[in-house]
Amino acid sequence: MLRPFHRLTPPGLLVLVAVLLLASCGPRAASRVDDRFSGGYPMFRDEASGITAILGTPDLAVGTFRVAVSFSDRNGLIRAPSIEWQLYRTGQSGDAAQVAAAQFFAFPDGARGLYTAPLDFTAAGRWTLTATVPRTDGQPVAVTLPLEVAARASAPVVGAAAPASRNRVAADVPSLGHLTTSPTPEPALYQHRIAESLAAHRPLVVVFASPAFCTTPLCGPQVEEAAELAKTYGDRADFVHVDLYQNPQDIKGDLSGAARSPLLKEWGLRTDQWTFVIDANGTIAARFEAFVPRAELQAALRRALEVPRR
Repeated sequence: MLRPFHRLTPPGLLVLVAVLLLASCGPRAASRVDDRFSGGYPMFRDEASGITAILGTPDLAVGTFRVAVSFSDRNGLIRAPSIEWQLYRTGQSGDAAQVAAAQFFAFPDGARGLYTAPLDFTAAGRWTLTATVPRTDGQPVAVTLPLEVAARASAPVVGAAAPASRNRVAADVPSLGHLTTSPTPEPALYQHRIAESLAAHRPLVVVFASPAFCTTPLCGPQVEEAAELAKTYGDRADFVHVDLYQNPQDIKGDLSGAARSPLLKEWGLRTDQWTFVIDANGTIAARFEAFVPRAELQAALRRALEVPRR
Protein backbone atom coordinates (compact mmCIF):
# COMPACT_ATOMS: atom_id res chain seq x y z
CA MET A 1 0.00 0.00 0.00
CA LEU A 2 1.27 3.47 -0.83
CA ARG A 3 2.15 5.65 2.14
CA PRO A 4 0.85 9.23 2.42
CA PHE A 5 3.06 11.84 0.80
CA HIS A 6 4.04 13.46 4.10
CA ARG A 7 5.38 10.16 5.44
CA LEU A 8 7.64 9.36 2.49
CA THR A 9 11.22 8.65 3.49
CA PRO A 10 13.90 10.79 1.77
CA PRO A 11 14.72 8.04 -0.81
CA GLY A 12 11.01 7.70 -1.61
CA LEU A 13 10.68 11.43 -2.00
CA LEU A 14 13.59 11.47 -4.46
CA VAL A 15 11.92 8.78 -6.57
CA LEU A 16 8.65 10.74 -6.64
CA VAL A 17 10.45 13.93 -7.67
CA ALA A 18 12.24 12.08 -10.47
CA VAL A 19 8.96 10.70 -11.79
CA LEU A 20 7.35 14.14 -11.72
CA LEU A 21 10.32 15.66 -13.54
CA LEU A 22 10.15 13.03 -16.28
CA ALA A 23 6.44 13.63 -16.71
CA SER A 24 7.01 17.37 -17.07
CA CYS A 25 9.45 16.90 -19.93
CA GLY A 26 6.61 16.25 -22.37
CA PRO A 27 6.43 13.50 -24.99
CA ARG A 28 9.59 11.67 -25.91
CA ALA A 29 10.91 12.40 -29.41
CA ALA A 30 10.42 9.75 -32.04
CA SER A 31 13.46 7.59 -32.80
CA ARG A 32 15.57 8.05 -35.90
CA VAL A 33 15.29 5.24 -38.44
CA ASP A 34 18.24 4.62 -40.74
CA ASP A 35 17.20 4.12 -44.35
CA ARG A 36 19.81 4.35 -47.11
CA PHE A 37 17.03 4.72 -49.68
CA SER A 38 15.49 7.78 -48.03
CA GLY A 39 17.09 10.28 -50.44
CA GLY A 40 18.63 12.16 -47.51
CA TYR A 41 15.31 12.83 -45.75
CA PRO A 42 15.43 11.91 -42.03
CA MET A 43 12.91 9.24 -41.02
CA PHE A 44 11.53 8.81 -37.49
CA ARG A 45 9.27 6.27 -35.83
CA ASP A 46 7.11 6.86 -32.78
CA GLU A 47 6.88 3.42 -31.18
CA ALA A 48 4.01 4.32 -28.85
CA SER A 49 1.64 5.34 -31.66
CA GLY A 50 3.11 3.34 -34.53
CA ILE A 51 3.43 6.51 -36.63
CA THR A 52 6.33 7.05 -39.01
CA ALA A 53 7.34 10.61 -39.90
CA ILE A 54 9.66 11.73 -42.69
CA LEU A 55 11.15 15.21 -42.54
CA GLY A 56 11.26 16.60 -46.06
CA THR A 57 13.16 19.75 -45.13
CA PRO A 58 16.29 18.94 -43.10
CA ASP A 59 18.15 22.01 -44.44
CA LEU A 60 16.88 24.32 -41.68
CA ALA A 61 18.62 27.40 -40.34
CA VAL A 62 17.96 30.57 -38.37
CA GLY A 63 15.08 32.42 -40.01
CA THR A 64 11.71 31.49 -41.48
CA PHE A 65 11.62 28.19 -43.35
CA ARG A 66 8.98 26.03 -44.97
CA VAL A 67 8.88 22.79 -43.00
CA ALA A 68 7.45 19.69 -44.67
CA VAL A 69 6.66 16.36 -42.98
CA SER A 70 4.90 13.20 -44.14
CA PHE A 71 3.10 11.02 -41.58
CA SER A 72 1.91 7.43 -41.96
CA ASP A 73 0.93 4.47 -39.81
CA ARG A 74 0.51 0.76 -40.50
CA ASN A 75 -2.64 1.51 -42.51
CA GLY A 76 -0.95 3.99 -44.82
CA LEU A 77 -0.61 7.73 -45.38
CA ILE A 78 -2.24 10.12 -42.89
CA ARG A 79 -4.10 12.75 -44.87
CA ALA A 80 -6.21 14.93 -42.56
CA PRO A 81 -6.76 18.39 -44.13
CA SER A 82 -4.64 20.09 -41.46
CA ILE A 83 -2.91 19.32 -38.17
CA GLU A 84 -1.50 21.47 -35.37
CA TRP A 85 2.24 21.87 -34.98
CA GLN A 86 3.90 23.19 -31.83
CA LEU A 87 7.52 24.29 -32.05
CA TYR A 88 9.77 24.27 -28.96
CA ARG A 89 13.39 25.12 -28.31
CA THR A 90 14.85 21.92 -26.91
CA GLY A 91 15.70 22.19 -23.22
CA GLN A 92 13.57 25.27 -22.60
CA SER A 93 10.39 24.98 -20.58
CA GLY A 94 7.20 26.98 -20.99
CA ASP A 95 4.82 27.59 -23.84
CA ALA A 96 5.57 26.68 -27.44
CA ALA A 97 7.70 29.17 -29.34
CA GLN A 98 5.23 28.91 -32.20
CA VAL A 99 1.94 27.17 -33.00
CA ALA A 100 1.01 26.60 -36.63
CA ALA A 101 -1.65 24.83 -38.67
CA ALA A 102 0.14 22.60 -41.19
CA GLN A 103 -1.81 21.99 -44.39
CA PHE A 104 -1.89 18.66 -46.20
CA PHE A 105 -1.00 18.47 -49.89
CA ALA A 106 -1.48 15.26 -51.84
CA PHE A 107 0.92 14.30 -54.62
CA PRO A 108 -0.57 13.77 -58.10
CA ASP A 109 -0.19 9.98 -57.76
CA GLY A 110 -2.59 10.03 -54.79
CA ALA A 111 -0.41 7.64 -52.79
CA ARG A 112 1.94 10.20 -51.27
CA GLY A 113 1.57 13.56 -49.59
CA LEU A 114 2.96 15.89 -46.96
CA TYR A 115 2.09 18.61 -44.46
CA THR A 116 3.72 22.03 -44.76
CA ALA A 117 3.84 25.22 -42.71
CA PRO A 118 6.33 28.10 -42.35
CA LEU A 119 8.13 28.09 -39.00
CA ASP A 120 10.38 30.73 -37.41
CA PHE A 121 13.69 29.59 -35.91
CA THR A 122 15.26 32.28 -33.74
CA ALA A 123 18.50 30.48 -32.87
CA ALA A 124 20.71 27.67 -34.08
CA GLY A 125 20.67 24.39 -32.19
CA ARG A 126 18.16 21.71 -31.33
CA TRP A 127 14.42 22.25 -31.60
CA THR A 128 11.46 19.90 -31.27
CA LEU A 129 8.29 19.82 -33.32
CA THR A 130 5.23 18.25 -31.71
CA ALA A 131 2.43 17.38 -34.12
CA THR A 132 -1.09 16.38 -33.13
CA VAL A 133 -1.64 13.63 -35.66
CA PRO A 134 -4.91 11.74 -36.22
CA ARG A 135 -4.04 8.13 -36.97
CA THR A 136 -5.88 6.48 -39.83
CA ASP A 137 -8.28 5.00 -37.23
CA GLY A 138 -9.17 8.58 -36.14
CA GLN A 139 -7.36 8.49 -32.79
CA PRO A 140 -5.32 11.71 -32.27
CA VAL A 141 -1.79 11.26 -30.91
CA ALA A 142 1.13 13.60 -30.24
CA VAL A 143 4.26 12.86 -32.25
CA THR A 144 7.45 14.76 -31.42
CA LEU A 145 10.31 15.13 -33.90
CA PRO A 146 13.81 16.46 -33.23
CA LEU A 147 14.99 19.25 -35.54
CA GLU A 148 18.58 20.40 -36.07
CA VAL A 149 18.78 24.08 -36.97
CA ALA A 150 22.03 25.49 -38.36
CA ALA A 151 23.32 29.03 -38.19
CA ARG A 152 23.26 29.10 -41.99
CA ALA A 153 21.47 26.87 -44.48
CA SER A 154 23.38 24.85 -47.02
CA ALA A 155 21.17 25.71 -50.01
CA PRO A 156 20.41 29.29 -51.10
CA VAL A 157 17.77 30.93 -48.92
CA VAL A 158 14.97 33.34 -49.75
CA GLY A 159 16.48 36.77 -50.38
CA ALA A 160 19.87 35.44 -51.51
CA ALA A 161 21.28 35.78 -55.01
CA ALA A 162 20.79 32.72 -57.18
CA PRO A 163 24.02 31.01 -58.35
CA ALA A 164 24.76 31.90 -61.96
CA SER A 165 25.15 28.28 -63.06
CA ARG A 166 26.04 27.29 -66.58
CA ASN A 167 23.90 24.20 -66.84
CA ARG A 168 23.92 22.26 -70.07
CA VAL A 169 21.07 22.88 -72.51
CA ALA A 170 19.63 21.06 -75.52
CA ALA A 171 22.04 22.80 -77.90
CA ASP A 172 25.01 21.27 -76.03
CA VAL A 173 24.10 17.59 -76.42
CA PRO A 174 23.08 15.09 -79.12
CA SER A 175 19.72 14.41 -77.49
CA LEU A 176 17.70 15.28 -74.39
CA GLY A 177 18.55 11.83 -73.05
CA HIS A 178 21.96 13.31 -72.18
CA LEU A 179 20.28 15.87 -69.89
CA THR A 180 17.54 13.96 -68.10
CA THR A 181 16.56 10.50 -66.89
CA SER A 182 12.97 11.24 -67.92
CA PRO A 183 11.73 8.82 -70.61
CA THR A 184 9.54 11.59 -72.06
CA PRO A 185 11.40 14.87 -71.60
CA GLU A 186 9.68 18.20 -72.17
CA PRO A 187 11.94 20.28 -74.49
CA ALA A 188 10.91 23.59 -72.87
CA LEU A 189 12.82 22.66 -69.70
CA TYR A 190 16.19 22.35 -71.49
CA GLN A 191 16.41 25.56 -73.49
CA HIS A 192 17.71 28.03 -70.90
CA ARG A 193 21.05 28.39 -69.17
CA ILE A 194 20.53 29.67 -65.63
CA ALA A 195 23.33 32.25 -65.90
CA GLU A 196 21.88 33.65 -69.13
CA SER A 197 18.33 33.89 -67.75
CA LEU A 198 19.68 35.77 -64.73
CA ALA A 199 21.65 38.14 -66.98
CA ALA A 200 18.50 38.79 -69.02
CA HIS A 201 16.53 39.50 -65.83
CA ARG A 202 14.07 36.72 -66.59
CA PRO A 203 12.13 35.21 -63.69
CA LEU A 204 13.10 31.59 -63.38
CA VAL A 205 11.95 28.25 -61.97
CA VAL A 206 14.73 25.72 -61.44
CA VAL A 207 13.99 22.09 -60.54
CA PHE A 208 16.66 19.68 -59.35
CA ALA A 209 15.33 16.13 -59.59
CA SER A 210 15.81 12.78 -61.26
CA PRO A 211 12.50 11.62 -62.77
CA ALA A 212 13.51 8.00 -63.36
CA PHE A 213 14.74 7.56 -59.79
CA CYS A 214 11.96 9.32 -57.90
CA THR A 215 11.42 6.52 -55.38
CA THR A 216 11.52 8.13 -51.92
CA PRO A 217 8.26 8.93 -50.07
CA LEU A 218 8.81 12.68 -50.45
CA CYS A 219 9.79 12.63 -54.10
CA GLY A 220 7.03 13.53 -56.54
CA PRO A 221 6.65 14.32 -60.26
CA GLN A 222 8.20 17.76 -59.90
CA VAL A 223 9.59 17.91 -63.41
CA GLU A 224 6.18 17.13 -64.87
CA GLU A 225 4.58 19.80 -62.68
CA ALA A 226 7.12 22.39 -63.87
CA ALA A 227 6.44 21.41 -67.47
CA GLU A 228 2.73 22.04 -66.98
CA LEU A 229 3.36 25.46 -65.46
CA ALA A 230 5.70 26.30 -68.34
CA LYS A 231 2.75 25.97 -70.72
CA THR A 232 1.00 28.84 -68.92
CA TYR A 233 3.88 31.02 -67.74
CA GLY A 234 6.57 30.27 -70.33
CA ASP A 235 6.18 33.69 -71.94
CA ARG A 236 6.92 35.41 -68.60
CA ALA A 237 9.44 33.09 -66.94
CA ASP A 238 12.07 30.53 -67.90
CA PHE A 239 11.85 26.94 -66.67
CA VAL A 240 14.91 24.75 -66.15
CA HIS A 241 15.32 21.13 -65.11
CA VAL A 242 18.70 19.96 -63.82
CA ASP A 243 18.92 16.20 -63.39
CA LEU A 244 20.70 14.87 -60.32
CA TYR A 245 22.95 12.84 -62.61
CA GLN A 246 25.46 14.21 -65.08
CA ASN A 247 25.37 11.16 -67.37
CA PRO A 248 21.75 9.96 -67.65
CA GLN A 249 22.47 8.39 -71.05
CA ASP A 250 24.83 5.88 -69.36
CA ILE A 251 22.66 4.84 -66.41
CA LYS A 252 20.06 2.59 -68.06
CA GLY A 253 18.34 1.89 -64.75
CA ASP A 254 21.60 1.12 -62.93
CA LEU A 255 23.09 3.82 -60.68
CA SER A 256 26.42 2.04 -60.20
CA GLY A 257 27.98 4.13 -62.97
CA ALA A 258 26.09 7.33 -62.27
CA ALA A 259 27.89 10.62 -61.69
CA ARG A 260 26.16 13.32 -59.64
CA SER A 261 25.74 16.70 -61.28
CA PRO A 262 28.35 19.25 -60.14
CA LEU A 263 25.57 21.83 -59.86
CA LEU A 264 24.29 20.08 -56.73
CA LYS A 265 27.46 21.09 -54.90
CA GLU A 266 27.34 24.56 -56.42
CA TRP A 267 23.87 25.05 -54.97
CA GLY A 268 24.60 23.27 -51.68
CA LEU A 269 21.93 20.60 -52.19
CA ARG A 270 22.08 17.52 -49.95
CA THR A 271 18.69 15.92 -50.58
CA ASP A 272 17.17 14.55 -53.76
CA GLN A 273 14.54 17.07 -54.85
CA TRP A 274 14.61 20.87 -54.84
CA THR A 275 12.74 23.66 -56.59
CA PHE A 276 13.69 27.34 -56.61
CA VAL A 277 11.68 30.33 -57.82
CA ILE A 278 13.85 33.32 -58.78
CA ASP A 279 12.58 36.82 -59.52
CA ALA A 280 13.69 39.24 -62.25
CA ASN A 281 16.45 40.61 -60.00
CA GLY A 282 18.11 37.21 -59.64
CA THR A 283 16.93 36.84 -56.05
CA ILE A 284 15.63 33.60 -54.58
CA ALA A 285 11.90 34.28 -54.08
CA ALA A 286 11.00 30.78 -52.84
CA ARG A 287 12.82 27.54 -52.07
CA PHE A 288 11.17 24.15 -51.78
CA GLU A 289 13.00 21.13 -50.44
CA ALA A 290 11.23 17.86 -51.35
CA PHE A 291 8.18 17.84 -53.59
CA VAL A 292 6.14 21.04 -53.84
CA PRO A 293 2.56 20.68 -55.08
CA ARG A 294 1.58 22.73 -58.10
CA ALA A 295 -0.68 25.06 -56.09
CA GLU A 296 2.20 26.06 -53.78
CA LEU A 297 4.65 26.44 -56.65
CA GLN A 298 2.24 28.44 -58.79
CA ALA A 299 1.47 30.82 -55.92
CA ALA A 300 5.20 31.40 -55.36
CA LEU A 301 5.76 32.01 -59.07
CA ARG A 302 2.92 34.52 -59.25
CA ARG A 303 4.41 36.47 -56.35
CA ALA A 304 7.84 36.45 -58.04
CA LEU A 305 6.36 37.74 -61.30
CA GLU A 306 4.98 40.75 -59.44
CA VAL A 307 8.41 41.81 -58.13
CA PRO A 308 9.56 44.87 -60.14
CA ARG A 309 12.96 44.79 -61.75
CA ARG A 310 15.46 47.04 -60.03
